Order: sequence, then structure tokens, then C-alpha cells
Amino acid sequence: MAEEIIEAVSGQVDQFQGISQLLASSESLQAAFIVLIVGIIGITVIYRTFSKWVKKQKLNYVRPHLSRFVRVVVLPVFAIILITSVNFYIQSFALFEDDTFVNPEGKISPSETFAKILNTINILVIGYSVAHLIPIILRKKEKSNLEKEDFESWKELRGFPDDDGDLFHKFYKWVPPKHTPDELTDEEFEEKLKTEEGRKFLEEFRTTKGLPIGSFEQLVKDPFEEWKISERKKYEQYFDDCVSGNNESGKKLKPGQDVEEIFPIDTWREEKRFNGFDPIISGSKPPGYAKRKRKDLPKSISQILPLGIFIAVILGVISWWGIDLIILATATGGLAIGIGLALQETMQNYFAYILIRKDKIFAEGERVQLDTGYNGYVHKITPRVTFIRDALNESYAVIPTRQLVNSQIINYSKEIKMVPAIVEVGVSYLNNPKQVASILVKIGKRAMKEVIDERGRHLIRQQRCPYLDENKPSCGCDKDIHVDINQPVVRFNKFNDSSLDFSLWVYVRDYGAQFKTKTDIRIIMYEEFKKYDIRIPWPIRTVYQGDEKREDEEISKLDEERNQVLDEYGTGDLGRGGGED
Repeated sequence: MAEEIIEAVSGQVDQFQGISQLLASSESLQAAFIVLIVGIIGITVIYRTFSKWVKKQKLNYVRPHLSRFVRVVVLPVFAIILITSVNFYIQSFALFEDDTFVNPEGKISPSETFAKILNTINILVIGYSVAHLIPIILRKKEKSNLEKEDFESWKELRGFPDDDGDLFHKFYKWVPPKHTPDELTDEEFEEKLKTEEGRKFLEEFRTTKGLPIGSFEQLVKDPFEEWKISERKKYEQYFDDCVSGNNESGKKLKPGQDVEEIFPIDTWREEKRFNGFDPIISGSKPPGYAKRKRKDLPKSISQILPLGIFIAVILGVISWWGIDLIILATATGGLAIGIGLALQETMQNYFAYILIRKDKIFAEGERVQLDTGYNGYVHKITPRVTFIRDALNESYAVIPTRQLVNSQIINYSKEIKMVPAIVEVGVSYLNNPKQVASILVKIGKRAMKEVIDERGRHLIRQQRCPYLDENKPSCGCDKDIHVDINQPVVRFNKFNDSSLDFSLWVYVRDYGAQFKTKTDIRIIMYEEFKKYDIRIPWPIRTVYQGDEKREDEEISKLDEERNQVLDEYGTGDLGRGGGED
């Protein structure tokens, strides 16, 4: 086997030695080679200058995929033209006139070998180009899919805050349902259809199951294309504000800087997506913000693909030159085994990384809990280690990726976007449990409407967003609910030593939302308990000396008010039979 490899390689070496002798004997061939080398260097210098120039143009920001395509194609096109011209010149002018180099054993002549070398360079250039063009096409397709998702979000929200006027209703017209919704009377439904305000109310109306009523009729031929044009106009205005100085920073921002000052359109869309489609204010972020924000993100397959394609091209070229790949692989097999043993754990981590990505066990940004008890957000997944950030930013857990495949992991962010927020409280034995339960129901219903984040979105999941009752768009608290929920839920847990123990349950939109929700519920609970004289006992043993009757009389003074709450809110499902929780 070793002899076959040596013979194959020595045959190629002999041919290259013949070419080197021919180059030394022909001044014309030397001149052609010098032209080839100088031409390639010149094309490279011009390409780098051209690439830097393109990066500073508006095209690079408005049409980033086209800009990348142009930058990738220019270099190989001119390189192929140059190499092909040199090859044509050499073959046409018969610079290989000395037949002393012809091999009588049937192997290719030096002229053919020389032409093969030039063709090999052409193939490598084409392979390099294809290797970089395919990821551009894949990224373009990926961004187009995200753009369609943004359009669906735009339809769901009935427009974005930065739209030029009521853009949604320029594209769509609401058509009322043929039958009255169950939640409305016929008179009420007909009355609302007569006024513009009433029709707007019905357009935003949701049934108890969270479904809209009516439908939408297209007013333009292709709403998606029209919407894309409007979004591109917004971006062009953003770009013009950046370069003109009419922005938050007050200075003219320069495109094409190493420390990026202006978002390209794909980054601009991504930032809008992350921020609930709020407008992006030009010049509001420091230079390099987007790059720093994304520097820890793992490379996608489209970024690794060029290397794999180019390696495949090189292997194809090696095979074309007559070197048996099987023999080459056998010769390097021992070395590969040694490297494999040395990198055993590294390879385990790599394949674990592939499994995690393929099966979507968890992803960056999701909240997980490991079997060690560590709880936090997945910060970054790499083929070697995975970083998990503590929720309070107090620490990082750095774990070999292979260990996570065999670990028990609780994912709080996966698909079911509902997490219970449970508040437990104990009340005095002198309070009526049914009255307490009804007041807790009232507290829960208040929390469903009042507990919001800094952007005004409800933290508690509900079948119908409270904003819809005010004829406002839903904040999304009634979206993506895949199970039937009936909340708030009140439970009478047990008779404790000093108190009657209750718990109040509501479901929030994600793991982190439960903490603010529970805080706000306790504040509301304090207000309502104080209002209705629901007492929370001290955790001590109390010796009564004839005061129980007086205390009972005090509590009974507000019995009528508490009964009104009981009549209005009921006790949840406390008074009904049911299975286990």
C-alpha cells in the first residue's frame, strides 16, 4: 500500500519537475507566469479596495445580501478571466515546443500538465465562490422567512407603532360575522354595527375562548409586498437620519466602520422583533452595540458550510490529479485514530452539541434547571461547553456539552408558555372561609387586569385580554394558550396551628414573570384584607380571656360587605367537587 502511494506521488512530482525545467528554459512562459502572478495580486488589491467601498455604500445596508453577492462574485470572475486568458495564450502560441519533455510511458505531457494546473486554479476559485455564495442564498431565504413571520405579527397587531397612518386598514377591511356572537345580544350587536366606533369595538372583540369574530377582506392585490415596501421606506428613513445627523446622537454617523454605527436592515428588523416591534430610534445605541450583543451567539450552519464545501472541492481536485483517496485515507488512518483518541471528549461534546441543536432540547435565552439544582438562562451553546447564566446575574455555570445530553433538564420556556404564580396566606380562624375565598378570587381578578410590565403588557395569562373590553388591541396575554385555564384558582389548603391556610394560583407568561406577579398580588391582597378586615394571625399561641366574643363582634360588623363580595365573585371552584389538583 505504501509503495502505491509513493508511486502515485512520485509520478506527479516528476511532472512538476518537468514543468519547472520548462519554465527555466522559456522566457515567454516566464513572462506569462509573471503576468499571471502580478494579475492575481492586482486583482486582490483592487478587490479589497472595491469591497471596502461597497461596504460604505447605502446598498450594503438596504440590500445586504445583494452587496455580499457582488463582493463575493467580483474577485473570482476577474481571476477566472485572467487565468483562462493566460492558459489560452500559452496553448495558442505553442510555448511547449520542446518535445524532450514528452513521457513515452503514456503519461500526460508537460503542456497538458501545465494546462491542468491552471484549470485546477480555476476550479479552486469557482469552488471558493460557490462555497461562499450558497450561505448567502441560505441566509437570504432565512431572512425572508423571518420577514413573513414579522408580517403575520403585523397583521395580528393590526399594524406597528411606526406605521405611516392606519396602514393596516389600507390593506384590509373588516367584514362582520353573519351571526351574532354568543357573548352579545342581537340588539347590542346590531347597534354597534351602525357606528364606526362600534364596528371598531367588534373588530377587536374576542370571545370567551379568545377567538376574534368576523374576517378581513384584502383591499390590495399583494398585502405582503406592499407591507415590505412600507418597511423598507421606514428603514431608508432610519438610514438617512443616521447619515444626515438628524438622530439621537446629534452627529453624522458613518457607514462601513469597523465599529458599526448604523444597523443594516436585517439587524434593524431583528432589533424591532426583540423589542416588540417598537420603532428603532436612529443614533440611540452606542457604536458596536449590535456586534457586542451578538458576539457570544454560536455560529450557524451557514457560517460553517463554506469550509465544508471548499474541503470537498479540494478532495475532488486531489482525486482528479490521480491520487487515490482511499489509499490516502488508509495512509492517514493511523494518524486519524491517534487524533481521535486524543480528541475523544471533544468529539463527544461536538456530537452532543449537534443532538441538542437537532432535537431542540433547549436554545439560547431559555430558562432551564439542571439536575444539580442550578437554575438559569442558557447564555451560549458551543461544541465544547455550554454557558448557563444565573437569573440574578450572580454567576455562570460552565458545563461540558456532552454532560447535558445525559442529564435531566427542566425547560421552563419550551412551548408551554405558562408558569404558575402561587401566593400562600393564612387567615384568622374567626374569618369565614367562603368569604375569604371570594375575596381571594377578587384579588386574583384585580391582578389579572392590573399586573403589567413596563410596556403595559399583562403578565398573567387569560382567555380574553382586558384591553379588548376597552376597545384596545390585545397585548398578547391571550395568545399561544394551548390548554384550558380557569383562573384565578383558590385552594383552602389546611387548618394550621394559628391560621386557615389558603393559596391563590394564577398562570403567568414565563418563568421570570412570576416574581413581579406575586409581589403585586401581595400588595393587592394587603389592600383588600385591610378593606374587609380579613386578619392574618400572629404565629403565636394566644390565650383568650373573654375577648373572643368581642373580636367576633368586631369581625361581624363587615359581614354584609363580605357577603356582597361572596355573591359577586363566588368562591372560584372551592364549593364544587373535583379531582386532584
